Formats: sequence, C-alpha cells, structure tokens
Amino acid sequence: MDILPLLIFVAFILIPSLKVSIAVDTIALSQSISDGMTLVSQHEKFELGFFSPDENSNKRYLGIWYKNIPQQTVVWVANGAINGSSGMLTVNSTGNLVLKEHDKVVWYTTTSGKKAQNPVAQLLDSGSLVVRDESEVDSEAYLWQSFDYPSDTTLPGMKLGWNLSTGMEWRMTSWKSPNDPSPGDFYWGLLRYNYPEFYMMKGTKKFVRVGPWNGLHFSGIPDQKPNPISSFSYTSNKREMYYNYSLKSEAVISRMVINQTSYMSFRYIWMANEQFWKVYKSLPKDNCDYYAMCGAYGTCMITGAHICQCLQGFSPKSPQAWNTSDWRQGCVRNKPLNCTEKLKDGFVKVEEKQEGHKKEVMTIVTVTIAIILGMLLIGCYRIYTTLRRRTESSDIIHDQNKGGGSEDDHDLPLLDLSTIVTATDSFSIENKIGEGGFGPVYKGKLESGQEIAVKRLSRSSGQGIKEFKNEVKLIAKLQHRNLVKLLGCCVQEQDKMLVYEYMTNRSLDRLIFDDTKSKLLDWPKRFNIICGIARGFVYLHQDSRLRIIHRDLKASNVLLDDELNPKISDFGIARIFGRDQIEGNTKRVVGTYGYMAPEYAADGLFSMKSDVFSFGVLLLEIISGKRNRGFYLENRSLNLVTHTWSLWKEGRALEIIDSNIKDSCVQSEVLRCIHISLLCVQQHAEDRPVMPSVVLMLGSESELAQPKEPGFYVKGDPGSTISILSRNYIISTNEITITLLEAR
Repeated sequence: MDILPLLIFVAFILIPSLKVSIAVDTIALSQSISDGMTLVSQHEKFELGFFSPDENSNKRYLGIWYKNIPQQTVVWVANGAINGSSGMLTVNSTGNLVLKEHDKVVWYTTTSGKKAQNPVAQLLDSGSLVVRDESEVDSEAYLWQSFDYPSDTTLPGMKLGWNLSTGMEWRMTSWKSPNDPSPGDFYWGLLRYNYPEFYMMKGTKKFVRVGPWNGLHFSGIPDQKPNPISSFSYTSNKREMYYNYSLKSEAVISRMVINQTSYMSFRYIWMANEQFWKVYKSLPKDNCDYYAMCGAYGTCMITGAHICQCLQGFSPKSPQAWNTSDWRQGCVRNKPLNCTEKLKDGFVKVEEKQEGHKKEVMTIVTVTIAIILGMLLIGCYRIYTTLRRRTESSDIIHDQNKGGGSEDDHDLPLLDLSTIVTATDSFSIENKIGEGGFGPVYKGKLESGQEIAVKRLSRSSGQGIKEFKNEVKLIAKLQHRNLVKLLGCCVQEQDKMLVYEYMTNRSLDRLIFDDTKSKLLDWPKRFNIICGIARGFVYLHQDSRLRIIHRDLKASNVLLDDELNPKISDFGIARIFGRDQIEGNTKRVVGTYGYMAPEYAADGLFSMKSDVFSFGVLLLEIISGKRNRGFYLENRSLNLVTHTWSLWKEGRALEIIDSNIKDSCVQSEVLRCIHISLLCVQQHAEDRPVMPSVVLMLGSESELAQPKEPGFYVKGDPGSTISILSRNYIISTNEITITLLEAR
C-alpha cells in the first residue's frame, strides 16, 4: 500500500470527525457516502455530507451547504435523523437514493418508475442533488432532483408552485427549530385559486398573502421591482405554474429562507468582504402584511394612529375588542343596503389602503379601489366585498358549520346541469359505465371534445351530501399522477354530480377478474399497476399537504388510463389525519367486505396500516386474477389471503399466479410481491409495513422479514349483519361500498 493512502486511512480511523471530500461530484452504484465524507460540486460551490445543526447533539443529517462559506449554511436536508456517525448514502439499482443507519433505511427517494441502466447521483453547482441515468443522452433528464423537494431555503433556479402534469407541489417549509431540521408547520406555498396566490401558512391558517401575479410583480408586494441583483418571473401554463428567480451576476450569492422561530421569510446576500449574511428583503415588513389583520370591511394603514380603520359607512363589529387593538372581527354596515334610492347610490374613493380578508379579494396597495355601497342592476343585487357572486354550488362545497366556508377549499370549475346533460346525451343508458355506492356513473364528452366521467349522486342517499362534500374537498387538494383528476362539480336543485377525467380502460376489476380481458395485462403491466398504486398511497399517507386514509381501496376503485397507468379513485369515505395522528376510531364501519383490516372490521380502528392491509389484498388479487372473497374449498380456506398463506407455508405460493401471466412473469419477482402482500395483511397493524417501505421493497432486492399468520375475520351468511365485539356493521358482498357515515 502506498504511504499517502495509508496515512489518510489511519487519520480517518483515528479522527472520526475528519471530513474527506471526494474529488468528483458523482457517486455510482458501487460507491457510497458515509459520515465524515463529502461530495463536492464541479466548481466547488456546494458540498454534500452529514452534519449536526447543534454541536452538542448526537443527531446527524444528510444535507447540502455552501462549500466556501466559513459559517456552515445548510440549504437542503434529507428528512431522516441518524444517531451517531453510522449514516451512509447509496444509489440502488432502481435509481433511488437510500440513506441508512446501519441496516435501517431512514430516508429514500422514489423515481417516476422509469428504470435506469446506469444510475448515478450528482451534486450540481446550482446546489441541486440529482439522480440521472449516465447512459441517457440528455444530461438534464433527471430521474429525481432535490430542487423538487425544497426544505427551508430557495436557491436561484428553484421553483415554487406546482407541476400540473404530475401533481407535485414545490414549496419551502421551515425547520421545526434551529436545532431540528425536520419540517415545521410554517411554509410558503401557492394556493391554486382561479387567480393563484402565494401564501405564508402556519399549519392550515393563512399568515401572510402576497396577492396574485399582475404581470410585473405580486400585487401584495408593490416594491418587488427590478433590481441590480436578481430577476424574478412567474410562469403559468397547462403543465406548470411557479415562481422563481435568478441572479444577474455569478459573483453574487443569495438565498431565500423561511424561519419557524420568527415566522418570517428573508432574502439574504453573502457579503464576502465582511463575511456575513446581509438581510436584503424580509416579509412580513409590518403588521399590515398579516393576513386578515383588520377583518372584514377593515383597511390597514401602518402610519395611522390606529393601524386598522373601518371603511366609510362601517363601524367596528365589536367596539370593545376594537378599542383593545383586536381588529379580527372587522366592521359591519351602519345601515343596511337600500336599493330604492338608486340616484343616491354610488362609489367612494379609497386610496392607499391594504385589505384582505377573503381569498377572492386582491390585496391592494397604492391602487385606487371602488367600494360598492349600493347598486341597482335589473332589480336589487347585493354585492359583497368578495367582488364575486357565490353560487349555490360553491356554498354547498363550503362547510356551513364553520361560519360560511373553509378558506382552504379550492375553487373548482362549476358546470351547468345543461352542459352535463348534453355531454351525456341526457344520461342515456348507452352512456352508463358503472354503478357505485353513491349512484350511477356516465361517460360524456364536452363541447371541447374532452371525454369525462360523471358520477351522479343518488337522490335517495340520505348521507350523500356529506360524502359529496367530503370527496370534493379532498380530491380538490390532492394532485398526483396516480390519483384520478377531478375536473369539476355540479349542484343544481337535487342533482349533485362530480366530473372526472375519463379513464379509457375503466376500472381494474373489469380486467383482472375477466378470463378474456385479463390476457391484456401481462406481468410487466401488472407490476407497473402495483407500483403506481403504491406510489399513490405514499402520496396520500406521507407526501401530500394532508394525510389521507382512503378506507376503501379495492380493484373497482383503481381506474386505468389509455396506457394502463393506475389512478386511485373514490374518496367518499376517506378521512383526513393530522400529521402526528396515528389512528382514528369510528362507531360505524364502512367499506367493502374482503378488503377491511381486522382491527377496522372488529373495533372501528383505522389508520395508514388499514390502507396497507387493503393494498396487500389487492396485490394478491392482481397476481392471482381471483377475488379475495372467493372460496377455496379444496383446503377449506375462507378467502384468497388464507389460501395464499396455506400455500406459502408449504412452499407452493407460486401456484396462485394467474395462468395468463405465467409466460410473461419473472417468478422471483412475483414471489417477492406475494411475500410483500403477506407482510401487508398481517393480523396486527404494528406488524405491517408503511407504504413508503412497501415502495422500497418493490423496487429493491433487499431481504424481507418473514410474515406471520395473516389477519382475517369470519364471515357468516352473505348479506348478514355480523356482530364482532358488540359492534355492528354491514358487509357488502357485491363490492359496492357500504356508506353509513357517522357525524363528523
């Protein structure tokens, strides 16, 4: 051994904290980054490695920081804490980054599903960590990039907004604290209203709004003018809507940071001569920047004796609260609107005010606005400060129990009943394509030529309006390539309808359970469907802004597009969980027999793990082409799960494979999927994996835990009501969801 490598090796052993920078910016399959080693971008602008935000802490994180700035400034962090110096980053054969603590996976990436022949991870001079296929001609055809997953920092070139094609949201999220880089509840994101707006949010509450883009700047930031340091832009098209900025000189180093402690965002510039970060801009600048500071009909002027004032013709709703500087209740009219004196009604000029209580109202600074005191337009119309007519549909979508609507509800295109009637040929029987627990589903075509699927809520459904509102609210907030896209809704008198994108190949059950049609699904197609469903649930359980428990995953609720890509549908009985919530409980069990986890069927307990159980059942159905609720009398198995378990114990699990895929499947891959399915249907929820782990298991060749006996529950006569631990529920034997909802 040469003396220099030997000395480096000895130094690394004796001094664990010593950092060793790899001269290259790339690691491949045969390489790894362990604690004490760093990866450096080509021109030494950024460095990747392990760090501790608190020098007194034993917690280590994988992060990226500026290479040549003395005070370590971290700009990106992988979400996974490691105890001690045992962390290691590798690239696996599927093109995913895997961060491990010893043999335990603490963080990993999920690519789009495209397999790479020669995957490599590279740290770019932009500060982005990317995974690409080295054999790919296009060097920017990334399989994954850290720029798509900002932490608390936005660098030049990063996007904040939405990828409308994939449903990915680019938003910056604060650290929980200066010593804890895990995501906090303070973030900067783009809310997709008719006029999209950026907000700083505290949890689900709006904190600061910057107004829609007016072509030059965000209307709530009038001082966002051209400057000698950076240029900014806003892009909005069918594929993307995002804000980003670039630097005009390579000599300038600048970053934007959102801070949980101060609840502010800062734009910093590195002052090389003085060696410190200078604050160039900050938000909020003053109290008038806070969302709804002065309430309804209130205006904010920071230079006034009282920063909040009521508009002319209005008075404080609560004078007592107003006098104590609590302006949140806003103002009310001194006199009701009177449309009989039309010649006396008019406009009042209000200048240099800042106002913003509803999402439909622009924040306006140094712009003259007209406040409508009363108008007579073909009868008497009452115009609200929202400057927008609220239709019956939008009122129904809003939750009336929360004082007129949740501000987090998304605006959906509202379609007239006549439009849908025309599109579906008056709901003709020829256009009927299905029947669900909520009512019939029809195929239609809009005048634009777009094909749609219309779910028409049954008028006889006593609980239907709750389910309708639930599905609209949920799906409007969920955007992912493996979730069905909601295009709009219609509410007119007793008709309530949801309009989705039409899936050419309809539902999965129509293919896998049909002896003839199932031949269209060879094993590669089925495996792609399995992975797509799994990725969709990773989004629902972990990556979306909300944590969603679906509660009704089954083959008929997975739709297939023209390329047989899976789309999870039907969120009528789904539940929202808090980010820290583990499980929920219901007195009324709803769902479909054969897919429900034991703890849910017996005790009404549901969690992410109950969705995992349903996924395990569906996985077996896709492999076997048989329904779980079928009977296998040759060994008296109750269902597909127990039948598979019996064969597994005897080493004969491959016997469940659908005969239509035997010629196209790789037996080791199918056997691994059967193994994973049995882990998902374990009797006890704590023994089941989470969906991110399922995705990792599907895409790797790592060793799997041995499954225990799966969970199942005894079924009586079809259609009967079963009592388990004194809890009644009704089973559905025809795979129509039972929808008995309890009060929310």
